[in-house]
Amino acid sequence: MENIKEYLRKASEAYYKGEPFISDEEFDELARVSGYEEVGTTTGRIPHAFRMYSLQKVFEHEHSKKNPLKNYKGIVTWTPKLDGAAVSLLYVNGKLHRALTRGDGKTGIDITENMKHLVPNSIKDIDTSLNNFRWCEGHSVNPMMQITGEVVAPSRIKNARNYAAGALQLKDYGEFIMRELEFIAYGVEPTYLKSYYSELNQLKECAGFTTIIDQEWHEYPTDGMVCRIDNQKEFKEYGYTSHHPRGAYALKRVQKGVTTTLVDVIWNVGKSGVVAPVGILAPVDIDGAIVSKATLHNIAYIEALNLEIGCKVEVIRSGEIIPKIIRRVYE
Repeated sequence: MENIKEYLRKASEAYYKGEPFISDEEFDELARVSGYEEVGTTTGRIPHAFRMYSLQKVFEHEHSKKNPLKNYKGIVTWTPKLDGAAVSLLYVNGKLHRALTRGDGKTGIDITENMKHLVPNSIKDIDTSLNNFRWCEGHSVNPMMQITGEVVAPSRIKNARNYAAGALQLKDYGEFIMRELEFIAYGVEPTYLKSYYSELNQLKECAGFTTIIDQEWHEYPTDGMVCRIDNQKEFKEYGYTSHHPRGAYALKRVQKGVTTTLVDVIWNVGKSGVVAPVGILAPVDIDGAIVSKATLHNIAYIEALNLEIGCKVEVIRSGEIIPKIIRRVYE
């Protein structure tokens, strides 16, 4: 467990230098399971007006059995799951008040100055009279609105997700505006329309945002699709767990692993006293992150895969917070 904490300390330092090598979601989950606290790194954390939840993950091969909405009879909306950096934008009286990184979903880092270059600095007012959602001049119903979305970089850029996430922390505005980035909106709080799709369409047509429903976004990295209940009232009625909404989920692709060499095996003792093996790998690039360690679970797992020091192994990160060895590769 100490190795994980050291890994998180390095990840935290890299994050605040604008050079993240793991996602916020991965960092938060690893911190939770290891009991890691971000000592000395929480300065500047600001609460989101509305919490930014993560999504439950379901993999393609298990979708028929584990689809959390398989019994839902209403309309669902499918959108690409962009692989970038999640951001919240807070508008007050139609003006951009603050932009934050996702952070832990409850608080984030202020990136307002940089985001002013990517998003509308002001939006039209809202008229919701007679349940007729319109954007128009001269009306102001709710003075506060949070718009969430993803800052992404083109797939042709190496390590596009890290490129985008790192850019948000740049102190040099001149360097930031030279980056190839786009903000794509996928959420609005509070909601007004009955339909999620219609609400995003209004965000595009009347406020000038690029949204997730505009196209399939093949030019940017994606790691699956998002399925969401379209009816806003029913979505809210499904409720939330402590981590994610029950009315939406991410359908993830099973990614092909990367081959590397198992250099060594070390044994870590967790808080509960359980001894767990960790594979030390020849460093390899997986999904834009340099991986040099992978979980091995227990001795039975090592024996089942017939692993030996020096053998070739296939490693994945898809669906795993810590990279995982899935098989021995025989040459």
